[in-house]
Amino acid sequence: MIEARDSGSAQAPGKGRGRDFWPTDKPGRKLPGPKPLYGAAAALVAVVVAVVAVLMFTGGDEAPADKPLVPTAFTPDFNGEGFQQIADRSADSREITEGEASSAKDLQSGKFSFKLAGSELTKDCKAAVWGGRLQGDLDKFGCTQIVRSAYVSGDKKHVGQFFVINMKSADGVNQILRDLQTETGAGWVKPLNVKDVPAFGSGFSAAYAKTYGHYAVITWVERAGGEQPASLNELIDVSLVIEGAADFLYGRLDLAADTGARQ
Repeated sequence: MIEARDSGSAQAPGKGRGRDFWPTDKPGRKLPGPKPLYGAAAALVAVVVAVVAVLMFTGGDEAPADKPLVPTAFTPDFNGEGFQQIADRSADSREITEGEASSAKDLQSGKFSFKLAGSELTKDCKAAVWGGRLQGDLDKFGCTQIVRSAYVSGDKKHVGQFFVINMKSADGVNQILRDLQTETGAGWVKPLNVKDVPAFGSGFSAAYAKTYGHYAVITWVERAGGEQPASLNELIDVSLVIEGAADFLYGRLDLAADTGARQ
């Protein structure tokens, strides 16, 4: 097992080791499980962290306005631990509702707080992403809905995007996470730009994706305006706050577990 790390972060006292790229789960959050990465995923993250380390010292170029946007750094987590009960849509067939999609109006953890600036729930999966290969796999593996939400921090210093992709099964989710690896060029989810919120994605940004049963959950965060952060850990902490918008999926997991217990 290999855990990806931010090589530019401060060392832990007494151990001489960098902070985990995916930090230890924080109190009060019921997450699917720890964030180890295996095999090819671990190798990918090692490459991503190396690229990020270079960018942190050299800076990243802003993307041209007409160029499809991708994050500067991307880390997928294929584990899916804790969500096996709804690894297939047959155990959770009810569609995501508008109420669920916009249920997380306020998010807070530690020093960070965010408000929901806008949310969109669509059944047109292809329209919410760019890239022919990604669009093809969304269709092939049974995408029926995509949630896109935009968040802005209370101090206006950070902005975040939160996506949920409703797939037929966890196998389809894993394929989408592979497509999202930026070196594939398969495509990416389009950020939801909202009035009075800085346009998203043109500067330094980081994205994290996880398998929540038959749902892909993606957080994509940056400093407002795309300014380069002092440390990648800053964006990791912000992403964990934004991931709190996925809490409605735990309700679906509990309902599926209760239904299974009664059968």
